[in-house]
Amino acid sequence: MQTQSEQELLTPSQVAALFHVDPKTVTRWANAGKLSSIRTLGGHRRFRKDEVEKLLESTSGH
Repeated sequence: MQTQSEQELLTPSQVAALFHVDPKTVTRWANAGKLSSIRTLGGHRRFRKDEVEKLLESTSGH
């Protein structure tokens, strides 16, 4: 099992590119609890790549 520091993290822009949406949409998803995020020391959001990929798989069938 990976520790938090070993997990690959994505920026809101990277997540937005995968879903073909605006980065602000990704922030709204995080605020709504659709996607969990980690805050950096500078206050920026980062998203776990494995969680993003699971969400992408679950929504790609729609």
